[in-house]
Amino acid sequence: MLILASASQSRKKLLENCKIEFLQISSNFDESVIKDDNITNLALELSFQKAKNLSENIHNITLPSEFNYSSMQILGCDSIFEFKGEAYGKPLNKKEAFSRWKKMSGEFGVLHTGHTLLLGIFDSASKMFRIVQTNKKTVSSRVYFSKLEDWEIKRYIDTLEPLNCAGGFALEGQGGKFIEKIDGCFSNVMGLSLPWLRENLLEEGIIA
Repeated sequence: MLILASASQSRKKLLENCKIEFLQISSNFDESVIKDDNITNLALELSFQKAKNLSENIHNITLPSEFNYSSMQILGCDSIFEFKGEAYGKPLNKKEAFSRWKKMSGEFGVLHTGHTLLLGIFDSASKMFRIVQTNKKTVSSRVYFSKLEDWEIKRYIDTLEPLNCAGGFALEGQGGKFIEKIDGCFSNVMGLSLPWLRENLLEEGIIA
């Protein structure tokens, strides 16, 4: 059974569209405790800590009885947008979102998503998860933005969508119309590289 250790609706939608059976359970990991100046390393470490946190607390969660959990995989992801060497998480407010979009207009940045897949065995008696293998990778995609007028930026920010997204934009949402092109994995920009996940699940014989 694959468990997505994230509350992200975009990641949930990606898995649903691919008909991959999974459960979504947020890890509730405190991201503020992890610091690293290297953005790719930071995204990877955050993804690992989210998955690890859930694996260590799985005994406190009531799982649906209809699934077989003997073989369990826990997927942790974390996305960070890099613009000219600076890490952009979710904007704190509309003012910050507007300032960022003014800089990003007509430019490009890189969306880094750290992926961690914990492969292991779940003991239903003790409700403990034993990690057998850990697969990790940061997947990076370059995102090119259209040249925008101030009124377009303001109208987009007023939807509040940018305040809930790493980098201040959502490819799958209203922000998609401001993205000229993407170099690299498309789904990665939405928070989960489906090709990476498929490759790892195939190697373990989890999907055919």
